[in-house]
Amino acid sequence: MKTDELVAMLSASVEPVDRRLVARTVCIAVAAASVFALGIMVIGLGIRPDLTTTRAFTFLLLKLVFTVVIIGVALIYLTRLARPGGEQKTSSIVVAMPFIVIALLAATSLGFAQHSHWDAIIVGDQWLECLLSIPIIAIVPFATTIWAVRRAAPTDLARTGAIAGLISGGVSAMAYSLHCTDDSLPFIAVWYGGTIALCTFAGAIFGPRLLRW
Repeated sequence: MKTDELVAMLSASVEPVDRRLVARTVCIAVAAASVFALGIMVIGLGIRPDLTTTRAFTFLLLKLVFTVVIIGVALIYLTRLARPGGEQKTSSIVVAMPFIVIALLAATSLGFAQHSHWDAIIVGDQWLECLLSIPIIAIVPFATTIWAVRRAAPTDLARTGAIAGLISGGVSAMAYSLHCTDDSLPFIAVWYGGTIALCTFAGAIFGPRLLRW
């Protein structure tokens, strides 16, 4: 058999690559991780009892908007990073925007509060629970997200791991917000933003080990 004939025979049975396969796999993994995180939160911690009040519901919406925007932006970038060379299409500034916005809102809120109340506003009653719960709940979402990305071919493993950690932290914080009764903007900025950033940092560390080809 001649080379041209062999090439023609091999190319005749080639099927087109599904360009949406990576995005679909990652989205399904994140959706499953979100369901798991919500289940763990409901079983382990429970939903806050005052959601029928306007104030509690308003701050819950704020927390959900903050975390869902983080997840949405990170999800877009993760589908890019899952492909070779995808790191060239990501922007750290865009990923950081939700944190910058919540930090500005928190600073404005503190500006209108008496200085003697700052400690209570920032620390709240559940800072330790928040600090522990969000990273712990994020473990399974992180593992699920890493599993989905391993089915692709990322080349910047540290950045891909960081974005996977960002998503898992966002998913965990989203679930935890249904339980948390501390509602000040500074609390959200410091403890929600801080623990999500911690998950991102952990993802950057473990990503190269877990995503290595």
